[in-house]
Amino acid sequence: MKKLFSEVIQFQGRADDFGYEQGKRLKQTPLYESHRQRRPRSIRHYQTDTEHVKAMFLNWAPLLWEELRGLSEGLEWPLDETVHEYSGWQQEWDRSGCSILLGDDYMIRNYDYHPRTYEGRFLLYQPERGTASIGPGQRIIGRTDGMNEHGLCAGYNFVNRLHPEDGFICCTLTRILLESCRDTEEAEKLLKELPHRHSFNYVLFDKAGNSSILEGSPRGVVKKEGLACTNHFSHMPSENRRHLSDSEERLSRMVDRQQEKMDEQSAFSYLNKRSGPIFSDQYQRSSGTIHTAGYSPRTLSLRFGLGGDAQTVSFHLKSWMNGERSPVKKMFGWIDTEMDIPYIDGLS
Repeated sequence: MKKLFSEVIQFQGRADDFGYEQGKRLKQTPLYESHRQRRPRSIRHYQTDTEHVKAMFLNWAPLLWEELRGLSEGLEWPLDETVHEYSGWQQEWDRSGCSILLGDDYMIRNYDYHPRTYEGRFLLYQPERGTASIGPGQRIIGRTDGMNEHGLCAGYNFVNRLHPEDGFICCTLTRILLESCRDTEEAEKLLKELPHRHSFNYVLFDKAGNSSILEGSPRGVVKKEGLACTNHFSHMPSENRRHLSDSEERLSRMVDRQQEKMDEQSAFSYLNKRSGPIFSDQYQRSSGTIHTAGYSPRTLSLRFGLGGDAQTVSFHLKSWMNGERSPVKKMFGWIDTEMDIPYIDGLS
């Protein structure tokens, strides 16, 4: 078993100052050396036009561009390198799992991926002029899932990384939605406008109880009905991988279980229980459950746990925005693996 932790980062202020603070923090962690050493591979795999990326951010999420500029200063990297490594434009993404379940007032999400990609960063952030949000970080500026001050929740499920095109990767798209939208309707519209790098399902939920699942790929975005989501498309089957049995089975089990009208606590337990049908320990296959997050948009509260059978921690975004800083500095949990994880162990 491996002990995980996630550092809780709280920041209120200018976007460029937030980026600078993240850069300084990152340089003091084992994760930084991992990112520095992946630079040659990143350069080989994709190219990034900084001016084009700047135009994209200024059009859809200008504060994220300010954050990237501050991140560059904090890392003491040239802006071009920072944009190439952390903007989420044209970057690559390995296969992963993930399951999302919606209820009357909750969105529960299992984040299933390879532990070596996890960053162990959980953020509460309120920009000086913009929308506050809460959620786990990925690729520094991105979010694996999250909720903003308006009660909009968003998360994604991997479908395919074949046939990529110019566009943003999933965690950057999620962050842009949280920065820019107040509800599901606005997020649907924006997600259809934004350029997508790979094929993912995106799940949206807001405080009015409105939900939406969108199949997003470089070749189009299509809305579908449902209150549960896994790792395949229904309306664009040509985008799917060949082997869908696990994804289809998890989806069927969640749909069946929804007939019981679970409350948020029961739904969280259903996804997070190690012996349950949804939790995954397939860490070597890039589809093991690393965290479970439960979002309640009407109360702007979040329940979060690392690994399975997690000891959860609760956060209240509205209270935090009103000045009540969370006393939690780190969260801990366990996953069934012995592999080295860069943000904890450094490079092996």
